[in-house]
Amino acid sequence: MKFAICNETFGDWDLADALKLARSTGYTGWEVAPFMLSDDIRTFDVDQRRRYRAEVEAAGLEIIGLHWLLAKTNGFYLTSEDVVVRQRTAEYLSLLAELCGDLGGSVMVLGSPQQRNVPEGQSMQSAMECAAAVLNAVTPALERNQVRIAVEPLGREEGNFLNHASDARDLIDLVGHSHIQLHLDVKAMSDEGIAIDQIIRDNADSMIHFHANDPNRRGPGMGEVDFKPIFEALRDVSYEGWTSVEVFDYSPGVETLVTESMKNMLATLESIG
Repeated sequence: MKFAICNETFGDWDLADALKLARSTGYTGWEVAPFMLSDDIRTFDVDQRRRYRAEVEAAGLEIIGLHWLLAKTNGFYLTSEDVVVRQRTAEYLSLLAELCGDLGGSVMVLGSPQQRNVPEGQSMQSAMECAAAVLNAVTPALERNQVRIAVEPLGREEGNFLNHASDARDLIDLVGHSHIQLHLDVKAMSDEGIAIDQIIRDNADSMIHFHANDPNRRGPGMGEVDFKPIFEALRDVSYEGWTSVEVFDYSPGVETLVTESMKNMLATLESIG
């Protein structure tokens, strides 16, 4: 199993210090939230990208891709019925695909609930068709940069669009392109009412990325979720992608979140042999 960690976990830490802690703890993958690089990734030029990638790789980690794609942006919306907004959103996601490729990444996790929630008065069918139109427009950039989008279902506390893995699969099928696949997240799956390990088994054919966390918004093993059946399911379906730690409650402190998450995941792996 390959373990990664999301860069926003480290907040305002110096990059070198963050990478050192991550690598010494056992992580080999580095997942990037674009807003951690720049307020506007369009100004994050090629030289800056090369330097950032080189520093991460020199520390012994690999940039695996991007997440929080539309967070902290303005004017972009996945499900908008406004064709101009959809075009602008597709263009921005295409720029992110280029950024991802330049950094050496291969996957972009599409969550960003505040830029996709369905407003009152719009039908879910319309939202699905609008989202599919945006994703279809992005596929040429994904192909050029050898990057795939992993559509992320999110729980109801996050929003009202794609609340179940089956919903995300419907959108993926609507697009019908090999570069649009599925992401699964433990916190989100905990809201589905179906056993998490069963969701993994049911969607193994489309899952290309995985986030390990807990409904309490902390790291794996830091809450009530039992990760043993989850890791057993990942093993049984021969999942070969990254298992990336994504947390939302930073109150325990960076060192605790980083080290305890890894400690708990390794202990779980040991328990299942």
